[in-house]
Amino acid sequence: MAAETDIGTETETAIYVYGILPADVEIDDDARGVGDPPAEVTTVHSGPIAALVSEIPQDAPLGRPQDLSAHASLLDSAAAEVPVLPLRFGAVVADERAVVDELLDANRDDFTAALEQLEGMAEYVVRARYDEQAILREILSENDGMARLANAIRGKPEEATRNERMALGEHITQAIEAKRAVDTQLVADALAELVEEFAPRQPTHEEEAVNLAVLAETDREKDLEAAIGELAKEWDGRVGVRLLGPLAAYDFVVTRTPE
Repeated sequence: MAAETDIGTETETAIYVYGILPADVEIDDDARGVGDPPAEVTTVHSGPIAALVSEIPQDAPLGRPQDLSAHASLLDSAAAEVPVLPLRFGAVVADERAVVDELLDANRDDFTAALEQLEGMAEYVVRARYDEQAILREILSENDGMARLANAIRGKPEEATRNERMALGEHITQAIEAKRAVDTQLVADALAELVEEFAPRQPTHEEEAVNLAVLAETDREKDLEAAIGELAKEWDGRVGVRLLGPLAAYDFVVTRTPE
């Protein structure tokens, strides 16, 4: 277990803050965070809450893929065991005194209440993507006009059918958006009895079928997996679906950082 860090000030370092968690949490000695080499992770306490932090050089460049991954992995690992309020990537304060005064003490009541609400829960994300050929066949089978347009341009030079191809592409995009809304609702309905909250996310790919965050009790993870497994069977060959988590509750918690 890493000991609580003594409050002090360093002129050449700053404090990177990952998130807020209960003060009685034990941090593994081998936990590492952002930086090159990865920094040792410790806690700074204030009453019943603590900040998960590491010391970094003041001029340390942040934003490498490794740093983003370290930030998320550390918080997600913590969220699998205890309630955690994640901070967005890149939260840096001057020193540990600022962590206490400007972050923990200034928000103690709100943080304590939020941690109590998250007790036993974590975020999970349902991600699904359409099979390109399957969804195209489905869309064309449901729209005679689009099917005729697709047949009309098939095998013809792209330059000669540019406008028609653009029109068809726009129609297909709109059809996928409509199906995405329907399929996202199907997932929400299937999980309604298992989760506390939903948070739809913006699609990250044009063929994405579902990108839905849910807040659920970690004890119900197997039930979530079973429900998603049933959907995967129903959608076999049409949509590939997976469940990610447990994760820190990024989509359900907004943690303010010091100005």
